[in-house]
Amino acid sequence: MQGFFNTEEFIRKFITRRKESLLANDISNSQDLLNNEINGRSILVIGGAGTIGSSFIKAILKFSPGKLVVVDINENGLTELVRDCRSSKDLELPAQFKSYPVNFGDSVFKKIFDQQGPFDIVANFAAHKHVRSEKDALSIEAMIENNVVRTKRLLDILKSNKPSHFFCVSTDKAANPVNIMGASKKLMEEVILAYSQTLNISTARFANVAFSNGSLLAGFFERMMKQQPLSCPSDVKRFFVSPQESGEICMLACMLGKSGDIFFPKLDAEKDMVNFADIVEPFLNQLGFEMDICKSEKEAREKAASLNSKNYPVYFFDSETSGEKLYEEFYTDQEELELDRFHALGIIKNAKRRNPRELDEIIDQIELLFSQSINKSDVIGLLSKYLPNFQHIETGLNLDQKM
Repeated sequence: MQGFFNTEEFIRKFITRRKESLLANDISNSQDLLNNEINGRSILVIGGAGTIGSSFIKAILKFSPGKLVVVDINENGLTELVRDCRSSKDLELPAQFKSYPVNFGDSVFKKIFDQQGPFDIVANFAAHKHVRSEKDALSIEAMIENNVVRTKRLLDILKSNKPSHFFCVSTDKAANPVNIMGASKKLMEEVILAYSQTLNISTARFANVAFSNGSLLAGFFERMMKQQPLSCPSDVKRFFVSPQESGEICMLACMLGKSGDIFFPKLDAEKDMVNFADIVEPFLNQLGFEMDICKSEKEAREKAASLNSKNYPVYFFDSETSGEKLYEEFYTDQEELELDRFHALGIIKNAKRRNPRELDEIIDQIELLFSQSINKSDVIGLLSKYLPNFQHIETGLNLDQKM
């Protein structure tokens, strides 16, 4: 199905509505700086098989790094990353290239770091990124372990193996978080910024990446290949960037950011925010189908099972799941912005910085909590103690209960 669908063209035409990359101007203006920071350098990318990590890799390959090591728990994703890069006419992997299917929390990761390092640049994209990962105390423990605790362990490794640049990706959901994923990434920001006087650290909050792995839009292809209905919220708007733009944002933030900078794309809520529901019809039209709106999941499943026309069943629903904002934002009213350094990127300059000892105490409290028999509300209470802007939206429902 996807072989007959030009995803990049569709994103430009119907989602971002940009004829060229949002970052084209900034990259053009920064060619010499980017080349100085990347050319010939040794780079470690953690979580490099995902959409954003692999897009970051494709962006930096254009500046000829000398060595590239990629770590990701997704073995199949790493295989596809290598095939993709080696099959692209405008990309060339360096002679010193290795990929390891390893979790960066595993003991073997430190051996990889020691034996393949030192690294000039370290970029971390390994994270729980989906609101749907918030279900109960067990799923939340795994999320916070990955997004916060392992990041702290990585920083402690970097203290004695200092790279020139360290980047760790964040999310727009860290601004005024209403879900535990966003709160965990906000706490992750505070973790990395606590080290910003010791290491050159930057991060970036940005929007939904169109057709990224595991996203609603990427799932449309899966549903159609399995002759299953499409399902989509009717009332949720999001900012979108393309996969290419996601990698370029992270590259600029990593290579050109000052320590402690939090980058975000300068997008306009009126002009750039898109309703998920408005993407469905053009998506189906591109594949030769018309939208057949159903009144229930049951009706949609039944129609899909006996599909014999060009009408494709779609079920729209009102958003009612825990932690779901109807819109997104990149910064809070209390955050100081720098808007003139880049054409398409803004920078948050006064994000809260805790001292490492205080962070140790917070993580000790988190680990103590998870050593007990707890429920979801206990975690929300602890996170709210340390993150005053965290206002959790609880409905008793999660996305695993949706089609």
